[in-house]
Amino acid sequence: MHSTDLSFVSLILDASLVVQLVMAILVLASILSWTIIFDRSRILKKARREADEFENRFWSGGDLGELYRAIDHDRDGLRGIGAIFHAGFREFARLRENADMDPMDVVEGARRSMRVALSREMDALETYLSFLATVGSTSPYIGLFGTVWGIMNAFQALGNVKQATLNLVAPGIAEALIATAMGLFAAIPAVVAYNRYANAVQRLENRYDDFVEEFSNILQRQAHVRARRG
Repeated sequence: MHSTDLSFVSLILDASLVVQLVMAILVLASILSWTIIFDRSRILKKARREADEFENRFWSGGDLGELYRAIDHDRDGLRGIGAIFHAGFREFARLRENADMDPMDVVEGARRSMRVALSREMDALETYLSFLATVGSTSPYIGLFGTVWGIMNAFQALGNVKQATLNLVAPGIAEALIATAMGLFAAIPAVVAYNRYANAVQRLENRYDDFVEEFSNILQRQAHVRARRG
């Protein structure tokens, strides 16, 4: 009796062109997803660490002008809260040179600069997360398309013979199941990673928002003190 080779490699090599294309798309999506997963993990860990380090320096009670000058030389490499602080303090220092300017307008200008910096930081943290969401939502359907195509090929093989045997049906069904499995293999890590990283980004955004408000209050007090002295 003729035996059919149902090994994983043989099923992929013997699959129809359409199913092979589906598998290739899913493999590529999986590789890109894992690349993004490792990259975002590194970026978010670094963002949390930098936020901890900067907040420790900020709340240590030192002079804010000295802190600004200490990080100003590396302003192009600043990220996270450091970049938000730099943008706000720079605008505050620039605006308060105008003696005729209302203190609240000075603080509001600094707050706007910090909001712009915060938006840039969030864009950087959210980079590629939409790709993970897309892979997680579409990969099962792409795999399902390969499944349907493989089953269609299996039934077409049955229609061209007088006597149906398992050897005729098995390859088409097997390649269909492989397409389904590959779709899930690409989707599940992407969904898990997206949910985890989206939550981490939201926590960082809340942390950045809190810093903007707290720093704005500090600047407001300084602006009013300077106005009274003036």
